[in-house]
Amino acid sequence: MGKMSVNLLGIELDNPVIPASGTFGFGYEFAEIYDINILGTFSFKGTTKDPRFGNPTPRIAECPNGMINAVGLQNPGVENVISEELPKLKNCFNKPVMANVSGFSIDEYVYTCERLDKCEQVGWLEVNISCPNVHGGGMAFGTSPEGAAEVVRAVKAVTTKPIIVKLSPNVTDIVAIAKACEAAGADGISLINTLLGMRIDLRTKKPVIANKMGGFSGPAIFPVAVRMVYQVSHAVNIPVIGMGGVSSAEDVIEMMLAGATAVQVGAANLVDPLACKKIIEDLPRVMEKYGIDNLKDIIGGVQ
Repeated sequence: MGKMSVNLLGIELDNPVIPASGTFGFGYEFAEIYDINILGTFSFKGTTKDPRFGNPTPRIAECPNGMINAVGLQNPGVENVISEELPKLKNCFNKPVMANVSGFSIDEYVYTCERLDKCEQVGWLEVNISCPNVHGGGMAFGTSPEGAAEVVRAVKAVTTKPIIVKLSPNVTDIVAIAKACEAAGADGISLINTLLGMRIDLRTKKPVIANKMGGFSGPAIFPVAVRMVYQVSHAVNIPVIGMGGVSSAEDVIEMMLAGATAVQVGAANLVDPLACKKIIEDLPRVMEKYGIDNLKDIIGGVQ
């Protein structure tokens, strides 16, 4: 069997498959279904300084080959995550976990990152400056190189663990923003977050979800994600984590060829809770099919 391990900013992962934030809760829920220690790691539910109830319902709309969600960063707040969620996770997951952080101001990002940076279980901080489902924060920082860099500099000043910046595809120049993050000290880039989408109910003539617009994810966005991962990975000298519509072992290989060191799986987890397990189990077959002996060798290997 080929070698599936990859190194993500100094931490060796058994394989490159990472459930994406917002699709895997805090992990222990999925541990009731299968042994989540087979994962490379996972990115836990987006966490903010204060508890958030999230957006009004309905929050989800189905689409051909995807879905739109506007959950709105519902989470119990960072203090509860540290005191309640991480201890539960420790009972079923023995690897470093990726902490996903969101905020509505620089100060909120700084506070939350500083608190989670002190947690032994946290291996990386994934700083989300790309959420399209909330007003007045999140994506507002990720739509310009200057705003993105400001967040990165602020959180790097109070943390010791690797900072991975999660970027939005809802911009005109993803490469400029990624390069600004790298220049400000980011250790890695993850992309793409969801595209901004909308559905309308023909009977009521109103938007399907209460927030009107939300994040569009699923297989339909995969080609956009591959393109952006390729562009960014060839423009920066830090690792890229690819995501966006990944639903098979073949998709993982394609993302890595485009330049991803590791690959996150999002909406597929909501369709099939065993999605990541199946992808990991199928990777050896796909590697053999395409003559791949070591996944590390194919990163950025597109001709």
